[in-house]
Amino acid sequence: MCNPYMPYLAKIIRIIPQMDDVRLFQIRFEDEKIRDEFKHRPGQFVMVSVLGTGEAPISISSSPTRSGIIELCIRKAGKVTDALFRLKENDAIGLRGPYGNGYFLERIKGNNLLIVAGGIGMAPLRSLLWYSLDNRDDFHDIILMYGTKTPNEMLFKDELFSLLYRNDIRCLLTVDRDDTGTWKANVGVVTKLFDLVGLDANTQRHEGRETQGKNNSFVNTSATTYAAICGPPIMYQFVLQKLIECGFPKDRIMMSLERRMQCGIGKCLHCSVGYKYTCTDGPIFTYWDVMNMQEVV
Repeated sequence: MCNPYMPYLAKIIRIIPQMDDVRLFQIRFEDEKIRDEFKHRPGQFVMVSVLGTGEAPISISSSPTRSGIIELCIRKAGKVTDALFRLKENDAIGLRGPYGNGYFLERIKGNNLLIVAGGIGMAPLRSLLWYSLDNRDDFHDIILMYGTKTPNEMLFKDELFSLLYRNDIRCLLTVDRDDTGTWKANVGVVTKLFDLVGLDANTQRHEGRETQGKNNSFVNTSATTYAAICGPPIMYQFVLQKLIECGFPKDRIMMSLERRMQCGIGKCLHCSVGYKYTCTDGPIFTYWDVMNMQEVV
């Protein structure tokens, strides 16, 4: 019988610094069969283990459309992540999963997609972002809103800036304050970006991709749009309020919840949120699912 707690051996292929305490780890399974069999959905997570230290849940930042390499954007925040930051390229770690439900791709397809990220929240949303762009014909309009405190805290800065020049996505980036003097995009909290697009329950979506250029408004009706949001708790409060004001149904707002998952399979009960478990029922929930849970709101 297969042991569900047994990790598979994987190797760190590349480490890409993002900030002082955040790095992107590119990882590949040592066993080619496991490498081929590993399939995940945007929004799922894996349990990462370091020999002699322990394991921790980490969201998958890479899209399933780009197989072979698993990308994990990790913030140094505890014993296991501290140990990971001491490792080098070609060092080995353990990996098991994927776990969780992921984003509701079957529901989103054929609709507009709004992605709203704050700070480190871009890490799990990056998988959904690139999945939707790699399967562009499955979606109508796609818009990304991403905000950080300063330009130096923006994750994946180069690849996100490249999206500003694409005509199949509306990419809006902002910072709370510019401490570099070189920032050329928006300044202000992420909710201010809603004022730059036609995100209104009463507007009608234009047919055709010709409306999607970076100089055009993102015109949609909230009844045909799914919103995916992830960020610090204070961001959730104001973004949820903004989405409700725009007329988004609560079951079309997808939230990524972070909890301390210790088993990944619903046995240890450490990640319970009300009567649900983040590792099995989540980590992606609709606002309708969690709006009455005190632990969330």
